[in-house]
Amino acid sequence: MGTALLYGFGTAIPLVIGAAIGLRTTLPKPLLASLMAFGAGTMIAAVSNELFEPAFLQAGAVTAGAALFLGAAVYVVANRFLERQGGGAAVGWALMLGTVLDGVPENTALGVTLGSGGGLALLVAIAVGNVPEAIGGSALLRRDRDVSTRKAFGLWVSTGVVLVVVTVAGHMLAEHLGATPISAIQAFAGGATVAVLADSLMPEAYREGGWWVGIATAAGFLVAFLLG
Repeated sequence: MGTALLYGFGTAIPLVIGAAIGLRTTLPKPLLASLMAFGAGTMIAAVSNELFEPAFLQAGAVTAGAALFLGAAVYVVANRFLERQGGGAAVGWALMLGTVLDGVPENTALGVTLGSGGGLALLVAIAVGNVPEAIGGSALLRRDRDVSTRKAFGLWVSTGVVLVVVTVAGHMLAEHLGATPISAIQAFAGGATVAVLADSLMPEAYREGGWWVGIATAAGFLVAFLLG
């Protein structure tokens, strides 16, 4: 349990640090766009190598594909609800929502993986992706005048706490979960992550930074791929 707790904090602390930076500091738009694009690249690598591929190999195309589409659909519907609420910070809320929707299954899978002696590669991928995602999301939340800095930071801290809890819970439940449920969790997380990238993170990075953010995305992918 101690290892699971440590790994959980390993994913939550970068998230909280990123949120603090985004809420307290006005980053230049090119830098913020680069960080968001870099984070998108790491998430692409994580989906491909750490989430969907093992789910596909273990559970097959039907189960993994269905879970993938379910994860994407849940995020898209929830994101649409946020957009209908309006506000210039809708993208910021969407990124936080995406962190929860892909972070909970990812961290659950991380906790389960610890039971077999693995998990380090997935930990690195999650931690690397959490920093720019939190910076971008919290910076955009600053545009919402109805949300104070303290409240916004508290929401990100709460998200980090959830990630720690589900990591420990996943580790404790590892002996009771079969291969198919784990594969479904991984594929669901992959679908939610793909939807986050398509709906929020990459479009916002392009709007803020322009055409060259593709280079930062490629750099993020390469770093996460090599670390994985």
